[in-house]
Amino acid sequence: MLVSLNTLRIAGLAIAIASTSAVAHAQQAQPDPQMQAVLDALKGLDAKPLHTLSVPDARTQASAADAARTVQRDKRISALPEAKVATKDIAIPTAGGSLPARVYIPEGDGPFPVVLYFHGGGWVVADINTYDATPRALALGAKAIVVSADYHHAPESKFPAQHDDAWAAYTWTVENVHTLNGDANRIAVAGESAGGNLAANVALMAKAKKTTMPIHQLLVYPIAGNDMTTPSYQENANASPLGKADMEWFVGHVFKSKDQISDPRINLVGRDDLGGLPSATVITAQIDPLRSEGQAYADKMKAAGVSVNLINYEGVTHEFFGMAKVIDKAKDAVDAANADLVKAFAKRK
Repeated sequence: MLVSLNTLRIAGLAIAIASTSAVAHAQQAQPDPQMQAVLDALKGLDAKPLHTLSVPDARTQASAADAARTVQRDKRISALPEAKVATKDIAIPTAGGSLPARVYIPEGDGPFPVVLYFHGGGWVVADINTYDATPRALALGAKAIVVSADYHHAPESKFPAQHDDAWAAYTWTVENVHTLNGDANRIAVAGESAGGNLAANVALMAKAKKTTMPIHQLLVYPIAGNDMTTPSYQENANASPLGKADMEWFVGHVFKSKDQISDPRINLVGRDDLGGLPSATVITAQIDPLRSEGQAYADKMKAAGVSVNLINYEGVTHEFFGMAKVIDKAKDAVDAANADLVKAFAKRK
């Protein structure tokens, strides 16, 4: 009888564990139909979780942007008017070598306000070609020149090479954007994911160095902390296209040691020097491990007296922002970002 009781207890424990696991898994929200269509397209392109791949394979497989373009093509959605935005490829000279950059130029007469934009990809994958949709949408909607600056990638160049590059790109933009018909007195910084972290750091560095400050920050689901046990990490541990294991994969390639993620350039939510930063738009996605830290950084800026517009979008995942052609919530997010940029630019005219 004792054996039977133990067996029952063990079985009961197994059921309890399974139940707890099911509840935890159920915490991840379901993508809305438009987001799901992109995720299905990504799966159809045979994209695999980044953490299962080598760096070369991760860099060459289909991206979320490729999936969005696939949906756009299949639905026969026009590339206009964004496709009409003129572009010019340039090189930004830095102490570490030239950085590729692409300048997006709106129609009309300048000088135009300027957005310095940094792409995502965990500082390991992606480039200015992958992240083409956002700069086009910002140039069009904010009627601004957008300088999309690349940076050295890990693991070939470890942290803080990317932050050094971002600062070099900003100082170059301040000093030279007039040659591109841009207004150096009206420069905003913007970025997605790892690029959002770079944009935030540019503003922080400008403040610390007491030099020309950007007039606005657009931070789209930025890397803003080093805690992988936040509510959004727990809810979205297995999310696509970015889950917890993928973030751990990035950390393993970017940093010389895991201790470096405590650096204040990474752990933005741990900083206490946020007063005096420019206004910010912070956009987060529900189905994203980075949601909690992005929202926490927005709250800390607000507490420090910074004007912040924090917007969270339900039913969408990391990378949704550049998918405005096929996801309505992405279009809403881009429109909100552009409205805030226009407002910030108008204050400096």
